[in-house]
Amino acid sequence: MRIGELAARTGVSKDTLRFYEKIGLLDGDRLPNGYRDFPPETVTWLHYVRTAQALGFTLAEIGRHGAELRDAPDSAEALSALFEDKIRVIDARMAELAALRADLTARAGTGCPLRAADRPA
Repeated sequence: MRIGELAARTGVSKDTLRFYEKIGLLDGDRLPNGYRDFPPETVTWLHYVRTAQALGFTLAEIGRHGAELRDAPDSAEALSALFEDKIRVIDARMAELAALRADLTARAGTGCPLRAADRPA
């Protein structure tokens, strides 16, 4: 299918599809007239990409793990492992953000909020 049809069927812009192809997320053949031609399974792959992005995965992570997920004997098990890794990253980031929030809260309303909390004024 050509890029316009793929864009219409997935709701992904042609520019985004070209970008995905440029970074290696999509593989399309070139027809003799220069048009891109994508296999039908590209629609399913793009739905996966969009869902993975909505779940917090970067395009680099999607690209890195996409091939291994397609080739995994049990892709549900492989996906669960990726999700568990992502949850650990999110938990660590949430802890960092909680510490940052506590530091900002402690500094708010002080004489000079940019001074370290343990330094005398």
